[in-house]
Amino acid sequence: MEIADFLGLLHPAIAVIFVFPLIGTVVNFAWQTRQRRLQNLNAGKSKIPPVVGKEHKQLGDWLTSAVVGLTLVGLAYPIGKNIIKQELWNKANFQVIFILLMFVATIASLVLLYQAKQPLWRGVFATLTGAGLVILGCQDGVYRLTSEWYWSHYYIGITAALLMIFSLAIVQDIYKSHRWRIIHTILNCVALLLFIGQGLTGTRDLLQIPLSWQESYVYQCDYVNKTCLKPNTPAPK
Repeated sequence: MEIADFLGLLHPAIAVIFVFPLIGTVVNFAWQTRQRRLQNLNAGKSKIPPVVGKEHKQLGDWLTSAVVGLTLVGLAYPIGKNIIKQELWNKANFQVIFILLMFVATIASLVLLYQAKQPLWRGVFATLTGAGLVILGCQDGVYRLTSEWYWSHYYIGITAALLMIFSLAIVQDIYKSHRWRIIHTILNCVALLLFIGQGLTGTRDLLQIPLSWQESYVYQCDYVNKTCLKPNTPAPK
């Protein structure tokens, strides 16, 4: 494996080591928080400590940051690889500067989203953060698998990240309105299913994306007929 291939493993490694265990912890605290609320309504008192709600909120905030950060890492690798291979710095330096600014703007918008208190500004910064992810995802080099968008690691991941951003934007409202609490619960249940899909599609993509030294051969394969050139067979002109 070359250095580029090791860099390509950062995204799945961070997901396995940090993000997915964090998802499990957040789900566990969410379940305990709901059970405590129901027990207080039915029995008047719950044995589940009240701290679970606070810890669920804190870990949920960390999870949103982790998911957005992981998405940026996953996008940065193919975009950066394409910039280097196509030598875009010499051919289209404005495009490269724009991409770099989009990464900075997306991160800054997420930071400001955490600081925002008023609903208007939370909506603005949530929109800017989500827009940044979508714009970066449209850059050349990103493995989108648009022909199978319903089973695409990219589209599922972007959707999950957008749901987490929206969930963060409304988290202050769930303490004021039962409707927002229901919306928060539904969105995060959908996000959980998408994360499960990410585990499946991510594993599949690791099998489909070749190592750097294999690309010139593998990309000549006929994916429709599932055939590849035999060894020592010259490529068709």
